[in-house]
Amino acid sequence: MQLALETPDQPDVRALIAELDAYLYALYPAENVFALDVAALLKPNVLFAVARDAAGAAVGCGAVVVTPEYGEIKRMYVRPAARGQGVARKLLLSLEAQASALGCTALMLETGPTMPEALALYERLGYQHCGAFGDYATDPLSVFMRKVIQ
Repeated sequence: MQLALETPDQPDVRALIAELDAYLYALYPAENVFALDVAALLKPNVLFAVARDAAGAAVGCGAVVVTPEYGEIKRMYVRPAARGQGVARKLLLSLEAQASALGCTALMLETGPTMPEALALYERLGYQHCGAFGDYATDPLSVFMRKVIQ
């Protein structure tokens, strides 16, 4: 598996993002899906990582939106066929390192309560539950987590 910062406007990566959107909209009402579109992911303060298999196919992605206060994890997704192989863990650790190199000292995320595998991964990697942050409101369909990074 290869991990690299890439642009999200590539056809195979757009397809990956479309799969993520379909997955999220099947789980949650539209008002509870806080997804960034490709244009937002292309902004200069966004780190966007892609995981590719041995054949070069995009199998996972994730992003960090870097702000002066913290980095926010967004668009974490691994295709079902690639799950259970450590792809999400490697993506997240890579994004943490990249954000830290840019001076981020904390990472925040918002996810849904019906994704136990994602929640377990975040907890294993040291993310702790916290209150709503930024423009988010407290909502039963949102789980907020935070991790201090060096």
